[in-house]
Amino acid sequence: MSESNLDKILTITGRPGLFKMVAQTRKGVIAVSLSDQKKIVTNIRHQVNVLSEIRVFGLKDEMPISDIFERIYQLEKGQPARLKPKASKEELESYFFEVFQDYDKDRVYGSDIKKIIQWYNLLLDSNELKFELPKEEKPFNTE
Repeated sequence: MSESNLDKILTITGRPGLFKMVAQTRKGVIAVSLSDQKKIVTNIRHQVNVLSEIRVFGLKDEMPISDIFERIYQLEKGQPARLKPKASKEELESYFFEVFQDYDKDRVYGSDIKKIIQWYNLLLDSNELKFELPKEEKPFNTE
């Protein structure tokens, strides 16, 4: 397993999408949007979250979002999520159950699942996910 580095990937309140931190200032950060490469400067009004610190509620334990992304990556064999983020709540929940069977359905909402799928696809498009797929096992030749 190769680790994806989400320590410089940010969410910023009031701004859609994800951002890559370029520099830190005394009162905020300078970041670049992963979707359109536009630069943004935050200040103390903006709440900034580092993606590597986000956890998803489980019935027993919380799971780091990087593990969720890796599970989607393995499920989709390195391709974008087959489910569109605009899918119905039932479809989103069914898909997420394939990814994380133990997720807490009372605390993880359809809107959260939608955001996770959007983020996964954005990170994949931006080459920010660095996971490896398992090697295909060759069938045993009996000849």
